[in-house]
Amino acid sequence: MSDTFDPLIDQLPSRFVVGIDLGTTNSAVTWIDTEEHNWKINILSIPQLVAAGEIESLDTLPSFHFQPPRTGQDEAASLKMGWDKKNPKYCVGAYARDETAKTSGRGIASAKSWLCHAAVDRSSELLPWHGADDVQRLSPVEVSSRYLKHIRKAWDQQFPNDPLADQDIVLTLPASFDEIARELTIQAAAHAGLKRVVLIEEPQAAFYAWVYQQGDDWESRVSIGQKILVCDIGGGTTDFTLIRVRKSNESHSNDSETDRTESNDKLQFHRVAVGNHLILGGDNLDLAIAKYLEQKLNQGKPLESYQLDVLIGISRNLKEQMLANHQETSATVSLPGRGAKLLGSSLKAEVTSSEIQKLILGGFLPEVSIADRPQRHASGFQEFGLPYASDPAITKYLAEFLVTHATAGQESHSETPTNEEVRPDVVLFNGGFFASPVLRQTTIERIRSWFAESDADWSPNILDNDRLDLAVARGAAYYGMVRRNEGVRIAASLARSYYISLGGQPEQVICLLPGNAEAGQTFELDRTFQLTISQPVEFSIYVSSTRLADAAGELMPVDPEQMKTLPPIRTALRAKSRNEKRDIPVRLRVGLTEIGTIDLSCHEVDSDRSWKLQFDVRSATQTDLESHQGLGETEGFVDETTWQSCEQAIADVFGEANNAPPKSLVKQLTEITGMDRYEWPMSLLRRIWAALMDHQEGRRKSAAHESRWLNLLGFSLRPGYGLALDDWRVTETWRHVNGKLAFGTPAIRNESLILWRRLAGGLTRGQQTSIADPLLAALRSLSRKLQGLKIKNTTVLMRPEESVEVWRLLGSLEWLSPNTKHEIGSLIVSLKDKPKLSSARDAMIWSLGRLGQRAPIYGPLNSVMNAQVTEEWINSIIAIDEAPPSYQLAVVQMSRVTNDRYRDLDSSFRDRVVRWLERQSAQPRWVELVQEYGTFDAEEQGKLVGESLPQGLRLE
Repeated sequence: MSDTFDPLIDQLPSRFVVGIDLGTTNSAVTWIDTEEHNWKINILSIPQLVAAGEIESLDTLPSFHFQPPRTGQDEAASLKMGWDKKNPKYCVGAYARDETAKTSGRGIASAKSWLCHAAVDRSSELLPWHGADDVQRLSPVEVSSRYLKHIRKAWDQQFPNDPLADQDIVLTLPASFDEIARELTIQAAAHAGLKRVVLIEEPQAAFYAWVYQQGDDWESRVSIGQKILVCDIGGGTTDFTLIRVRKSNESHSNDSETDRTESNDKLQFHRVAVGNHLILGGDNLDLAIAKYLEQKLNQGKPLESYQLDVLIGISRNLKEQMLANHQETSATVSLPGRGAKLLGSSLKAEVTSSEIQKLILGGFLPEVSIADRPQRHASGFQEFGLPYASDPAITKYLAEFLVTHATAGQESHSETPTNEEVRPDVVLFNGGFFASPVLRQTTIERIRSWFAESDADWSPNILDNDRLDLAVARGAAYYGMVRRNEGVRIAASLARSYYISLGGQPEQVICLLPGNAEAGQTFELDRTFQLTISQPVEFSIYVSSTRLADAAGELMPVDPEQMKTLPPIRTALRAKSRNEKRDIPVRLRVGLTEIGTIDLSCHEVDSDRSWKLQFDVRSATQTDLESHQGLGETEGFVDETTWQSCEQAIADVFGEANNAPPKSLVKQLTEITGMDRYEWPMSLLRRIWAALMDHQEGRRKSAAHESRWLNLLGFSLRPGYGLALDDWRVTETWRHVNGKLAFGTPAIRNESLILWRRLAGGLTRGQQTSIADPLLAALRSLSRKLQGLKIKNTTVLMRPEESVEVWRLLGSLEWLSPNTKHEIGSLIVSLKDKPKLSSARDAMIWSLGRLGQRAPIYGPLNSVMNAQVTEEWINSIIAIDEAPPSYQLAVVQMSRVTNDRYRDLDSSFRDRVVRWLERQSAQPRWVELVQEYGTFDAEEQGKLVGESLPQGLRLE
C-alpha cells in the first residue's frame, strides 16, 4: 500500500495526453486526442524566435536560453524576445541557440545537465556559469521551467479551450537521474504551471516510440528470451538500459500481480537494468572539437575565454556537418582575434571531416575489449563547470554495463557471466548522437567485435526509430495511453537500490528500497531508530545500480565500488511544544510514487505522528570539490566529565540564577579543557554553541553579557559549515539573533557584524543579501560625505572607524550578486586612500582580496568576479611602492592560477603582478601561486577567512 500522492489520481482523465521531451539540446512535444477512436501521436509545432523580430513554428524547441545586452529598451523590445512582448528580457529556442553560439557570457545551454549536478546547489542562481556581469543569474530549475512555460504558451495558443495545465502530461528524464534531479524536474514543471505530471525514463520512452511505430507488427521483430539494449546518447547524457522479453505468464519475484494479469497474451517487456549516470554526450564532442581547433587556430596557445565560447558554437555546427557521412569534406574555421576590430586580425584554420572523425571515433568510440574499463580520473573539461565523465570512451562504459548486468532479470546469477549472457540480442539507438550514420555504424561494429571470436557472423538485430529527435516525446505520449490501459506496457522496476547508513566502523548500511521495487510499493524497515524531538536528524543515503538483488531491511557493509553517496536526508522532528526534547522510537517508511519519485517518511512507533524526510540539495556549492575536506566528525571529542564542567561554566554566566562575570568565561573554558580555544575540536565548539543557545535569555542581563554571548557564539560555530547539521545551527542562530539584539550599543553592533562574518559560509544567498543591503546603503552615504557631496538629512551616517568590520563582513559574503560585489569593490578602490579611512584601510584591502579572489572559499565558482574588473582592482594596489604582506596576499588571492581560463587573469598581466611581488620581496611561494597552480596552506587560509579555522578543517 502506498501513502504517496499521485497528481493524476482522483482527477478525471483529460482529453489530451501530452508527451514532453525536456532535452539537453532540444525539447519536443507530442500529443494524443483520446476522443479519437483510432488515436495517433501528433507533433506540437512550437512558435519561437528564429531571428530578430521573426517568429517561426518548428517541430522542436532548442533548449537554449539567451539574454540580450541591455543597450536600450527600444532595441531590446524590437527583438520581440519570447512570447511576452512587455518583457523582452530573454528568449528561448532557435534564436537563443544561434546567439549563444556567437556571444560569450549571455546564453545558457545544458541546463538539464546542471539539474543532476550533485556538487552544486541546483536550486541556486548559478547560470550562465561564466556569465556577463549584467546577466541575470538563474537556477537550473528556473531555466528548465522557462522552457516549459514557453511550451505551455505554445500549446495554449493552439488549444485555447484545453489549456496544457489541465492535460495529463508525461515528462521524460534520463534513466540515471538521481532522486534530487527527479524532484527538481517535477518542481520545474510546477513552476511552469504544470501539475498533472508523471515521469518516464528516456530509454523506456524511446522503446515505446518503437512499439508505436511498428503498429500491430511489433511482435514479429522480437522474440521471447531476447535481451534488448537501449543505447541512448543525447546532448548531455549517456544512458544504457536493458529490457528482457519474457512470456506473459512467466512469473518473476519482482513482477507485480498487475503485470502478470494485464500483460500481452504472448510476451511482455521487462526493464531490468539501467546504467550509472554519465554526463557524456554531444556537448562533450563539441568541447573536444573546440579544444582541437584551438590548437590549430592559435599555435597551441589557449584562446581567450570569449573566443572559446564562440568556438564551441562553431564546433557544434561543424560536428553535425562532418559526422553526417563517410565522404571527405573540409571547412574553414574563422575566429575573431584579440581586440579584433582590426582588419585581418581573425584566426583561421582548415579542418577536414577525416580529422574530426578520427578525433571523435578515437576519443569517444575507441576499439576496446569487453574487459576494458573506464579510467577513474578528473575530466579534462573542469573549466566548464559540469562534472563530465572521467573517461570519454563511451565504448568502455558500454562494455562495463553489459558485463555488470549480464544476468540482470535472470533467476540464476553467475560470478563470471558467459559471452551469451553478456551479449545483447537487440539494440535500439536513441538520441542526437546517433543521428550521425558514422557514429551509429561504428558503435555497431564495436559491439560486434566483442563477440566475434565466439561467432564471427553474429550481429545484433537493430531496431529503428524514424525520427530520433522526436522518439522520446512520442514514447512519452504513448506511455500516457499505457497508463490508461491501452497499448503495450513495459514492466519497469526501480533498477536502483537505496541504502541508509547506520554508521559504525566499518560503516554499515541497511537496504532501504530494493532494486525490484515498482511504482506504488511501500516498504517499512524492520528496525527502530531512536530520534530526539525538536532536534535535527541526518541520514546518509547510498544508491547502487549494480546491487539489484539486495532485499529491503538487509544489513551490509558499505561497498564504495558499487554504492554512491547522495546528498543526505535531513529533518527536524517538530513537536507541538518547542520545549519537548526527548528520544522517541520511530520507523522509516519508503515508497516509490506513481510519478516516479521516492517518498520517505519517519513514523513514531505506537503513534500517528510522522515526519516527511527530504534530500538536502544545498549540501555543496563548488564544482571542483566533491565536498569540503572537513574532519570535524573524526577529530575527536572531549570526555563527558570535561564537557559537564564546561557546560556548568556557561550556565554560571548565562543561567537565570547565576551571576558569574562574562569577561572570564573563555579563560575558564580553556583552563577546564586544558587547551587553547583555537585547539578546541569542532565537536566541542558545536556543544558550546548548543549550550549558549539554551541560555540565550542570559545575554539580556547586560551589554557585557550580550557581547560575550555573541562573540563566543560566532566563534563556536565558525565558519558556518564543516560539521553535520551546521546548516540547521546557522538557521537557528539567524532566527534568534538577526534583528533581535538586546542592546544597541556600537560594541554590540560590532560583535553582531563579527558573528555574521564568522558564519558567512553557512548563510543563504537571501540572508547574505539582507545583511549587505543596509550596510551598503550606509557606505554609499559615507562615500558621498567623504567626497563632499550632499546627503539626505534623514540618512543614518556611519563613522569611518565603525566601517572596519562592515568592510570585512561584506567581503565575506560570497553569495552576493556580481553587480553588488562590483559596487563594493569600486567603493573600496575609490575610498581606500581617504585619510579619514586610514584605520579601515587594511580591512578594505582584505575585503577587496575576497571580492576578487579567483578561487572562492565556500561559494560557487560562478561567483568569481570578471577578470577585467579584478585587474582594475589589482592595479589600484600594485601602484603602491611598498605594500605590507597583507596587501601582497590580497593581490595573490586575486591573481593566482586556477587552470580555468574563465577565472585566470591574462598571463601578461600576471607577469606584471609577479614583478611587483618580487619588488616587494614577497614570499617565493606566493610568487609561484601567480605563476602556476597551487593551494594556500592552513595558516594562509586562516588569513583569507579572517581568523584561524577550527582544527582539522581544510577549505581546499
